[in-house]
Amino acid sequence: MYTNINKSHIEKLVEISGQNNVLTDTENIEKYGKDETEDLFYAPEVIIKPETTDEVSKIMAFCNSNNICVTPRGAGTGLSGGALPVHGGICLSTERMNKILEIDEHNFQATVEPGVITQVFQESLETKGLFYPPDPASKGSCFIGGNIAENSGGPKAVKYGVVKDYVLNLEVVLPDGNIIWTGANVLKNSTGYNITQLIVGSEGTLGVVTKIVFRLIPKPKHDVLMLVPFNKLHDACKAVEKIFRSGVTPSGLELMERDAIEYAMAFLNDHSLSLENETNAHLLIELDGNDQNILFNDAETITNSLNEFEHGEILFADNSKQKETLWKLRRCIGEAVKAQSIYKEEDTVVPRAKLPELIIKVKEIGEKYNFKSICYGHAGDGNLHINILKGNMTDDEWNNQLKDGIKELFEFVYSLNGTISGEHGIGLVQKDYMPIVFNETELELMKGLKKLFDPNMILNPGKIWN
Repeated sequence: MYTNINKSHIEKLVEISGQNNVLTDTENIEKYGKDETEDLFYAPEVIIKPETTDEVSKIMAFCNSNNICVTPRGAGTGLSGGALPVHGGICLSTERMNKILEIDEHNFQATVEPGVITQVFQESLETKGLFYPPDPASKGSCFIGGNIAENSGGPKAVKYGVVKDYVLNLEVVLPDGNIIWTGANVLKNSTGYNITQLIVGSEGTLGVVTKIVFRLIPKPKHDVLMLVPFNKLHDACKAVEKIFRSGVTPSGLELMERDAIEYAMAFLNDHSLSLENETNAHLLIELDGNDQNILFNDAETITNSLNEFEHGEILFADNSKQKETLWKLRRCIGEAVKAQSIYKEEDTVVPRAKLPELIIKVKEIGEKYNFKSICYGHAGDGNLHINILKGNMTDDEWNNQLKDGIKELFEFVYSLNGTISGEHGIGLVQKDYMPIVFNETELELMKGLKKLFDPNMILNPGKIWN
């Protein structure tokens, strides 16, 4: 379908971005042909690293005219294969577009390029008393542009929302090279269609984001962190609803089953946390705000709401180091599981009161299809990450039968009024399951939008649907 890249094409790309920023060597092909999705690899023909919007525009116009496919890439931390160049062509890396262009303290806004690391952005804001809440587990390495592509969330989404809730305006290079702004740098906007929110979460299939304007909020001054051990995984899930019914909204409410936290401790070689034999799950609960006394009262309210469940002694993190250790354990679970076995990570999300039903079904399906699952995630917003380990599964079970198990899981999630991805996206690995949650009319409508933005289908082909 697409033109193979030849010497003259590479010469043109060098003319646009410079010799040092156009790569075809084996080492870089290997690096940019994979992300954090399972053990998948797809080799690009060439990698290009533009530095400006103008360069991106020229690259896209050239590729569109020559029928060369382009796969945008951020930091490569994705878990759905969204940055994998499945049709070869060009891998367009945004890593050199890494500037925080402006922090407007008066209007609580910031303008950044897509290659800025999320944590770097957050720490730059904190020095000015400002706060950008979305904080995916990979925030120390993932790029803002990738967060835009996947509409990322993270632990604080339960109170503060996800990326889409903070994006005011985007500069986007369309597949034909045209440059547009999608919105306005204002808090209210009912002027025309909301193209900004269409681009957020579109997984790099509609355009290449080159600038982002965010709205910000004041940074909370205090936080309280508590770890609650439960004897039953099912009870830990049920307790989530009770916490919200108590009238308290945590800034983080994370579920970790026992195996998840054990793998994390082994991965970090940190065994400072003592696990009782009867403990099978934990809730990590964070509260934040500007009045320490209110936070302590809220923590007491939560504690009282958990009295009906069998749980162990609640740990209150009493210093910043202990808080950092607990969050580090939670954030590294994905890496820790991957170190144990080849795995697939499913990113299901259901109404949070349905979590107990979901967790029971996950384990039932695991028994049926002979897989072990490690469950954890953002319980406060019903987003459960299900890591399926290959372990002792046969190749036939892993490569063939497991697909039926995942399909059965997703059909159950949909029956609970949930969906098949909360924050990781559809990308390459989940696209076959899209008909579970969308009917033909809905899918054709989305495909029509893709064709409108990208008539030649050159931008990130092979993602979201076949």
